[in-house]
Amino acid sequence: MIDPATALRLDGRVALVTGATRGIGRGIAEAYVAAGAAVAVLARKPDELAETEAALTALGGRVITIAGSAGDPDAIDTAVARCVDELGSLDILVNNAAANPAMGLIVDHEPSAVRKILEVNVEGPWLLARAAWRVWMQERGGTILNIASIGGMRPSHAIGSYNVSKAALIHLTKQLALELAPGVRVNAVAPGLVRTDFARALWEPDEVGVSARHPLGRIGVPDDIAGVALFLVSDAASWITGEVYRADGGGHLV
Repeated sequence: MIDPATALRLDGRVALVTGATRGIGRGIAEAYVAAGAAVAVLARKPDELAETEAALTALGGRVITIAGSAGDPDAIDTAVARCVDELGSLDILVNNAAANPAMGLIVDHEPSAVRKILEVNVEGPWLLARAAWRVWMQERGGTILNIASIGGMRPSHAIGSYNVSKAALIHLTKQLALELAPGVRVNAVAPGLVRTDFARALWEPDEVGVSARHPLGRIGVPDDIAGVALFLVSDAASWITGEVYRADGGGHLV
């Protein structure tokens, strides 16, 4: 029987979260620390990493940070190794980091930009899952959570290459869930429009109008995704794998 008082606790577990210095990743890292987890953060900018480490430590967490891109194989191997060596395990992997250097018609996107999107959004999560499996999870189990997008479920204007990468990430989620069971659960969250710097071009020009088109009357905030991300890696979700949880304020209904 699940104890409601502890089902969402992560005490004694270690999570590696990519792109967790701001936005959705930061919200997830804060939620995990509040639930008792130690957290390793992989992100690119040293100044943001320093601020994040201080903030998460102030919340009472054991925290380390690693500077590097979530699409760089060397940075990935370093992050996984340091997570295990310095925090003692790697129980939870959250593939949150993403790139989108291309806007407009997909046929107008430069090949170099599309390659970057696929490198960070698809190859990176695969490499991280591969490294986590080989170094820790194959023998000891764990949970992997991919941050996808509703753009991976349906096409939309302006961000076609990004949407294609997230569709691939959704399928990767299901493939890994099948292959890594029963020891490792793999799920995804597909956020709708969330108020982050990353998505600023999509909401800032008309936030009031965009919010009105959501049945729940607003666009999302990082904590809206962090709550789902906490549930999916917790014991409360112990019989869930291969699922993609949409969190979009009801936007898919209209």
